[in-house]
Amino acid sequence: MSLTEGCAWKIELESFEELFHKIEGLREWGRAWMSSQLFIAKQRSIDMRTKSATERYLMLVNDKPQIIQQAPLKYIASYLGITDTSLSRIRKEIFL
Repeated sequence: MSLTEGCAWKIELESFEELFHKIEGLREWGRAWMSSQLFIAKQRSIDMRTKSATERYLMLVNDKPQIIQQAPLKYIASYLGITDTSLSRIRKEIFL
């Protein structure tokens, strides 16, 4: 299921691995992508432990405003690690 229209591409794992080994640029891109994704995941983990729910919501609003506009609040609350009720309270406090 998707929240917005999109296009998906599919490639078999063996075909991808073959291309990954044959094309140096793809290999380098893959390493760079994996490094950035690891950093993003680690930072998100740290933020979940050190920032308040309000701070995490404001970061999301600033960093990814399109998500706030397109995703249902229950998904946003889940992403932030809070309940729908808590998210509603945070939004009410911010927009007063």
